Amino acid sequence: MAKKTAANDDALRQFKEELKSGELGRCYLLYGEEDYLRGAYLERLRKKLLSGPAEEFNHHRFTPETLDWNTVTDAVEAMPMMAERTMVELDDVDLFKEPEAAREKLTAILEDIPDYCCLVFVYDTVEYSPDKRLKKLCAALEKNALAVAFRRQSASEIRSWIRRHAMAGGKDIDPRACDYLAFLTGGSMTAMNSELLKLTSYASGSAITKADIDAVVEPTLDAVTFDISNALVDGDFERALAKLRDLFKMQEEPVLILGAVAGQMRRIRCARVLMDHGKGADDLMKLCSMGDYPARLTMGAARKLSAAFCDRAVLLCLETDRGMKSSYDDPQRLLELLLVRLAQEAKA
Repeated sequence: MAKKTAANDDALRQFKEELKSGELGRCYLLYGEEDYLRGAYLERLRKKLLSGPAEEFNHHRFTPETLDWNTVTDAVEAMPMMAERTMVELDDVDLFKEPEAAREKLTAILEDIPDYCCLVFVYDTVEYSPDKRLKKLCAALEKNALAVAFRRQSASEIRSWIRRHAMAGGKDIDPRACDYLAFLTGGSMTAMNSELLKLTSYASGSAITKADIDAVVEPTLDAVTFDISNALVDGDFERALAKLRDLFKMQEEPVLILGAVAGQMRRIRCARVLMDHGKGADDLMKLCSMGDYPARLTMGAARKLSAAFCDRAVLLCLETDRGMKSSYDDPQRLLELLLVRLAQEAKA
């Protein structure tokens, strides 16, 4: 895993250097879960390649609905008009699920991309998952394309990014507020960028505060379920119920709410088990693929609970899930009943 991460970092570093120098390659493959970064760098690539009066003529774009490999071949070979390069962009085309004849054409294209063309594969809603059994195609991609993964950023990278964007809007923000904003938005840079535009306009002081964030930012479902579980842990059933009913008003699907609540209860149980074995937040982050801030919150909740409660809470969530799927009872009522039973267990 460490070698793969290092290779990903090297590819991203090379891509950034090529964008900066203008010495762009002939083929790129852009993928990864951080869509904000992927979109931002794709736009920079487009501007580098397509600046000029004939931008539309030199930009050839294909989707799974418009894909025809003969047309792609023609586009790759087409000479640019009033520019040095053309850009052929394939969006969300799962190369490894194409029929054999199409893969052979693609392999031939990859082996002979003209210097005046830049072929770009973009994975947004489709996951990039190379099929190692297709050795010929894999070898052609590895040889001719630079695969650039845009991964979720680390906590320190997110803090720096948030502060830069806040200061660009004339406001400062401290690290704790950065962590809180990232937590409420689910760590999505796209969501954070949108919220920061609102926050820099809303905040009356020189810095964005937690109160500003609470007033402006719409939390994700997972963030609200953290509040629900924390309220139950603190013995505040009324607050937990109010948060749940807020989700009902927002017309969140009960099954999704239950999934989020159950997921948090499982994470709290994991935290309790780790704690009982002398482990800490770092171990929880690795085990549950969590960020630093939510991991610390979850460890804090687990400290207040017994292992018996954590086990019981997970079972109650499973019973509620079965009730939703096998009875005609109102799903919202079942969720409220789940909170009642969890509150009773917490008091016991």
